[in-house]
Amino acid sequence: MEWCQVRTNPERRQALIDGAIEVLAREGARGLTFRAVDKEAAVPSGTASNYFANRDDLLTQAGARFYERLQPSPETMAQLTDGPKDRANIVELMKEVVGRIEAFRTGYLALLELRLEATRRPELRAVLTERVRADLEFNVRNHVESGMPGDETSVRLLYLALNWLIVDRLTLPGIFTEEQSIELIEAAVNRLVDDDA
Repeated sequence: MEWCQVRTNPERRQALIDGAIEVLAREGARGLTFRAVDKEAAVPSGTASNYFANRDDLLTQAGARFYERLQPSPETMAQLTDGPKDRANIVELMKEVVGRIEAFRTGYLALLELRLEATRRPELRAVLTERVRADLEFNVRNHVESGMPGDETSVRLLYLALNWLIVDRLTLPGIFTEEQSIELIEAAVNRLVDDDA
């Protein structure tokens, strides 16, 4: 009876998944064990095994949790839908995205670990592919429906360019300064978003 109650405690499950994200970022996929997650989440030993069927289940849920935690704020969504319909606003929105991801550094590093792990785990690859595709299509749809300049291809190209900028900023921060990063975001928007598209 107690075991069932523990498994259905959503706050504890969330704490364990958040702990898994921290372990992935710090130790990599090889360091992700139920014991390490229990310790990170500051719960009794054996707790994670009550919530997740196996390690693959934990990996998959950690990938989904990253996207839950990285949702744009209502203010950001309002800036997209109600803000100026110009490239300057797109630049501001792209800076916000990069800043939001950099603020959740461990989450993004964990996602990189999950992507590498997905090359070896077909089920994880399927889940991540579906989730990343849905996120990208959400961004494309919102951009187009908001009436912003640019088209679907513009959004996809910005996704590709800014993701690699984020990887460099989080893994090799000495490559681009903050000022260079802002200049690159502005240049990417100005070169990839056609006002007439």
